[in-house]
Amino acid sequence: MTTIQRKKSNPIAHLTPEDIERIGIELDAIRDEVMGSRGEKDAAYIRRVIAWQRGLELGSRGVLLFSIFPPAWLVGTAGLSVAKILENMEIGHNILHGQWDWMRDPKIHSTKWEWDHASPAEQWKHSHNELHHTYTNVIGRDNDLGYGIMRVDEDQKWHPMHLGQPFYNFVNALLFEYGIAAYDLELGKNLKTRERRRDPKFRAALKAVRRKIGKQVLKDYIVHPALSGPSFLHTIAANATANVIRNLWSHSVIMCGHFPNGVETFEKTSIEGETRGEWYLRQMLGSANISGSPAMHLMTGNLSHQIEHHLFPDMPSNRYKEIAPKIQDLFQRYGLSYTSGPLPKQVASAWYKVFRLSLPNRGEAAVRRPVEKKAPAVSTRWRRAQPQAPASAHLGSAGLGTPTPVALSAE
Repeated sequence: MTTIQRKKSNPIAHLTPEDIERIGIELDAIRDEVMGSRGEKDAAYIRRVIAWQRGLELGSRGVLLFSIFPPAWLVGTAGLSVAKILENMEIGHNILHGQWDWMRDPKIHSTKWEWDHASPAEQWKHSHNELHHTYTNVIGRDNDLGYGIMRVDEDQKWHPMHLGQPFYNFVNALLFEYGIAAYDLELGKNLKTRERRRDPKFRAALKAVRRKIGKQVLKDYIVHPALSGPSFLHTIAANATANVIRNLWSHSVIMCGHFPNGVETFEKTSIEGETRGEWYLRQMLGSANISGSPAMHLMTGNLSHQIEHHLFPDMPSNRYKEIAPKIQDLFQRYGLSYTSGPLPKQVASAWYKVFRLSLPNRGEAAVRRPVEKKAPAVSTRWRRAQPQAPASAHLGSAGLGTPTPVALSAE
């Protein structure tokens, strides 16, 4: 059942269970149409982006061999920063989602690709693809919300340690790839007890991360600078700067996907008995887009279309722009808010929430009882009512499961 985190007004109160399942059927049809039309044009796109990225990285590293000269340092660092962003966002992230597995190209396949990142691909796929995309914005289940270091909703109990979350978030942004690696390892949980620290699976995962970080350090801070000869220190600085720029950019894009105003969070009960239509609805309301130019979409890995990505995470990223008008139309027809805005606005909105939630609740929110302690008072939480009549047979045949409720009610 889809349960929005407690709010004064419920954005899905007007939807019937039949509406929700019709949304699922429409989205399945959009997916089937696109996935059935994948072809050479799509394959040429990803191969072209990979070629551009590799050429840009190679050229930039070549320029940085002369990084002792300021113009070469600036040009090489800028080029390397863009190359690293492209590799992580439009290439690595999307390949690891399996978006290009249909090509059957072993060089561009989710089971073979290893990206320019501190976190090994296999570990990232588990924490991101399997956990985040399953439990999107479910408080207590989706650890991508705040990465376990931030308070992300007024109904989460406030502690004095939350006063530091703007600082934690800034440090995490600077070192984002390492923060993701620590998150994938679940360090907070696995270092807590001696038994967990000695667990063979954790030790193997930790060894894999160390090995991956070692390769990254060797490439960026030893081999490439050594090739620069007298430009050794300048090249180290250039590589470090490019990595920080990449980290800040990817952190900003990802924060814009699930943290700006207008994005909903959900109670743990939201995944109990969840139908296909309800899963789609949660992705729609739990994500936000970034508006902008084709260059913006490319540099964000098309996560500027975060709503479309969360609906269809294995759809080729170059097709999100194509389906976005259809998704917006669906939102409008069903009276739902399609959250989108330019990058500066979305980043500012996300950071505002980081600062706001670092402080104790004020006003009406201050009198709310925390979720952890007790069920919410009447009219503060919306939940779909139990069914009044059997569901139509055609919904089950569509593979969407049996819709259970018929109306929305407050409880």
